Amino acid sequence: MTGLVLQASDIATTELPSHFDHQHELLVVGGGPSGFMAAITAAENGVVSPLILEATSSPLQKVLISGGGRCNITHACWDSRDLVDYYPRGRQALLGAFHRFACADVVNWFSDRGLKIVAESDGRMFPSSNRSSSVIDCLRSTSQKVGVSLRLKSAVRDLQFSKKNGFLLTCKDDTKYASQKVLLATGGHPLGRRLSQLVGHSIVQPVPSLFSLGLDASWLKDCSGIALDNIALTLHTSDKKFQEIGRVLLTHWGISGPAVLRLTAFAARELHRLSYKGRLTVNWLANFHRSSISKILNQFRYEGASKTLLQARPFRALPKRLWLVLLKQIRVDSSLRWAELSSQKELALLEALTASQYEISGRGPFGEEFVTAGGVPLSEVDSVRLESRICPGLYFAGELLDIDGVTGGFNFQHCWTSGWLAGKAIAYS
Repeated sequence: MTGLVLQASDIATTELPSHFDHQHELLVVGGGPSGFMAAITAAENGVVSPLILEATSSPLQKVLISGGGRCNITHACWDSRDLVDYYPRGRQALLGAFHRFACADVVNWFSDRGLKIVAESDGRMFPSSNRSSSVIDCLRSTSQKVGVSLRLKSAVRDLQFSKKNGFLLTCKDDTKYASQKVLLATGGHPLGRRLSQLVGHSIVQPVPSLFSLGLDASWLKDCSGIALDNIALTLHTSDKKFQEIGRVLLTHWGISGPAVLRLTAFAARELHRLSYKGRLTVNWLANFHRSSISKILNQFRYEGASKTLLQARPFRALPKRLWLVLLKQIRVDSSLRWAELSSQKELALLEALTASQYEISGRGPFGEEFVTAGGVPLSEVDSVRLESRICPGLYFAGELLDIDGVTGGFNFQHCWTSGWLAGKAIAYS
């Protein structure tokens, strides 16, 4: 629920205080990837000395730590129509945005500024140096060359707007900045949402996205560390179903990996609503048809009759530890010979291989590439200009918007795209 949408005419028009310390053509709140991209783009297109206000002493921290310190800049997905499928929220708005600035544009943008980007076999793209510091160096040096100013430890505590005087930002140290244009690029930090509300915006409640799942399954400790490809996951909630297929990682407390992160991204709001409870169905052999698996099991009962279920494993893609756990799950001793496996237990084994069911006990203990789903609703923002429909001169970029992607470079792609669009719009408004 986004609440009442205000119009520009509804915003208080009280004149702002006449005293302020600094005046700038553009103020950017937040020194992350989208904030830097917007400030650089604005400066390259004629905006004089944009100022980035960063609350911490270390800008671009999310860039630094992402991808295990390598920074997954974007993804090798060249068709905008395919690219939007990686965003659980914001697909419609992003389609037009990606037609203007998408993955290939990001690669070219960095290349033109001296940073080469390379693709890995799974489509993820990283700086050729394999160091996130290279991305930071590129953004910092480019921003300095085009005249972007950066002030650290400048946490904004208040934002005021009047039609006559524009914006007045006040920092925690009481320093005041005035400007006709402000870009909010605070990521998932509550500050950006609070500042947005001060000038009339509503907020879609933020909830976690991209997280692993805890499972109520005591056998997991025996399979901790196992990674598997082509695993089909189906998440059942009270009235909805979400499905994904891909790589998973088993841990001592649950299940993680790219397929799980994508699943929880698309089901983020539903899982939050249900306090992270539900039922997960796992097909451990998704690259086989069920009928083929049944036929193979039946063959083993006859052709491998004298061997035990431990000695003769029909699906070598399944690690031995997992095979033993699945046998234990259906109460079959691994020392049993295939000839002694009853038809009933054969059917139970088929179910365990293709449709094991586990109760979800909650979110995992940490998030990978953690983002939030929620923020400023897209109905209140011009999707082409990234300008507020409520407060003229206010722009948004990055995760503060109600847009989020799955893991693999897609959230950074949105940061680059929204920052570039906002920077262009600011320069030509």
